[in-house]
Amino acid sequence: MSLRARRRRRPELPLVPLIDVLVMLVLFAFVTMRFANTQTLNLTLPKVDTAGKNQFSAQGVAIVIEKNGAILFNGKSATEEQLAALLQEVKNISRDIPVLISADENTPLKTLAFVMDTCRKTGLNKFSLQSR
Repeated sequence: MSLRARRRRRPELPLVPLIDVLVMLVLFAFVTMRFANTQTLNLTLPKVDTAGKNQFSAQGVAIVIEKNGAILFNGKSATEEQLAALLQEVKNISRDIPVLISADENTPLKTLAFVMDTCRKTGLNKFSLQSR
């Protein structure tokens, strides 16, 4: 029996092969990754269950957008140019007049965005969307 204590070899972790494996895993992940194509995005806007009732007073303005994209301003048909002029007249009366926008679920999003943008451009920021 030897009185000298045997020295143990320190454990080693081979880092170079480990790094090579990790690089290959990252490369494989990037090669097989699928990127979303926004041109084929199919959106179905959901029904809003948590929406409260829109408080609409008699002094407010009602804009209805039909399925085909036709715009009704307080029950009368209006084109996009007429809508901008009508909203400008409303703004000249008061900036605090509420605007209620009602749109069918099949309404083109482009038309809804145009109406909201026109409200903002004319300075009528108190508008709300009516949901079912």
